[in-house]
Amino acid sequence: MTIAKKIETIIANASWIRRMFEEGAELKKMYGSENVYDFSLGNPNLPPPDKFKEVLLELVRSEPPDAHAYMPNTGYPGVCGAVAAFLAREQGAPVEGADVIMTCGAAGALNIALKALLDPGDEVLTPAPCFVEYGFYADNHGGVLKTVASRPDFQLDLAALAAAITPKTKVVLINSPNNPTGAVYGAASLKALGELLEAKSREIGRTIYLISDEPYRKVVYDGVSVPSIFTAYRESLIATSYSKDISIPGERIGFIAVNPGATHRKPLLGGMALANRILGFVNAPALMQRAVARLQGEKTDISAYLRKRDLLCDGLGAMGYDFVKPAGTFYLFPRSPIPDDVEFVQTLKAERVLVVPGSGFKGPGHFRIAFCVDDAVIKNAMPGFERAIRKYRK
Repeated sequence: MTIAKKIETIIANASWIRRMFEEGAELKKMYGSENVYDFSLGNPNLPPPDKFKEVLLELVRSEPPDAHAYMPNTGYPGVCGAVAAFLAREQGAPVEGADVIMTCGAAGALNIALKALLDPGDEVLTPAPCFVEYGFYADNHGGVLKTVASRPDFQLDLAALAAAITPKTKVVLINSPNNPTGAVYGAASLKALGELLEAKSREIGRTIYLISDEPYRKVVYDGVSVPSIFTAYRESLIATSYSKDISIPGERIGFIAVNPGATHRKPLLGGMALANRILGFVNAPALMQRAVARLQGEKTDISAYLRKRDLLCDGLGAMGYDFVKPAGTFYLFPRSPIPDDVEFVQTLKAERVLVVPGSGFKGPGHFRIAFCVDDAVIKNAMPGFERAIRKYRK
C-alpha cells in the first residue's frame, strides 16, 4: 500500500456509523428508500429556524467589502463578543470575547484544544459509551484515549473516574447531553467531578483539564436543563457547534471557550489560536460566523424530536426492549436482547432496519438508534423491530 499503515488500519476498521449508512444506501437501491428504515446517522432532519434564512439573506444583501477576506485566527472580534455575551448568561460566568475562538464545528474545537494541551503519551479520559471519533482526535495530537465505564443509567461513575486518573492524565472529556446515550449529567454530579479533578490535579502535580463537548446542549426534553461547566470547575473548556440546535451540520461552524477563571487562560487561548491556523482550519466560515452572531439562543423545533423520541420509546417499550429514556439528543441506546450487539444489529438489518452496534461507541451489548428521521420511518420500522426481538425471546 502507498498510504500510511495507521490510516490503512483505520480504514480496515471503519466507523460502524458510516458502515451502516453505506450498507443502507445499497439496501435502498435494492428495495426502495421507503422500504428501508435508516437510523444510522445523526443527521438532523428538521429545518433550521426561520430566522436563519432571514439572517442569511440580509447578510448577503448587505455584505461589507471584506466579507470574504481572512480575519484573525480566533474569528471576527464582534462575533466572539456576541457568543461570549450569550455564554456568560448561560454559564453564569464572566465570559468575554477574548475567551472564545470560532472553529469549524465542534470537531475543530476539540482538535485545537487537544493540539494545544497534549504532549506525546498524555491521556484523555472519557466516560463510555462515547462518541466514536474521540480516539482519533486524541491520537491526532499524540494522546491516548482511555475510556471509563459509566453507571448502568449512563451517569458518571466518579469512583471509576478517580481510579482511572494517573500522572499521565491531562484531559477529562465529557459529552452532555451524551451521544450515544442521551444522558444529561446533573449539577451535583458535575460539581463532584470538579472537586475530584481539583484534588487529583494537586495529587499528580499538574492541571487536569475538563473539556465539555456540548453540541446537543439545547436538544433536551421534559424540563431538563444542562448545568454550567464553568461554575463546576475552574480549569474547564466548552467545545460546541450549531450543527444540532439549529440544524446546520454542513456549515461547519462552532466555537471553543475557555473558563475565564482558568489558571493558564492566556497561554491556552494562544495555543488554540495557533492550532486553529496550523491544523488548516483557518478560518471558521466567514458567512456562518456573521450569521450565528445574530442567532444566539435560537434553536429548531425541539418538540418535534420529543414527539419522535416518545413514538420510538412507546413502541419499543411495548415490545420489551430495555432502555433508559434519553433526557436529550436524538439518540436512543437500548440494550441488545442478546450479548452480541453486532449479531443483533445484523438481525435488524435483515428486517431492513439500520442501527449502529453499541460496540462502536465503547458500549457493547447495546445499539444506537438515531431518531432524527421522519415519523413515518419510526412507525414503519416497528414491525421489523418486533420480529427481531421475538426471534430471541422465544
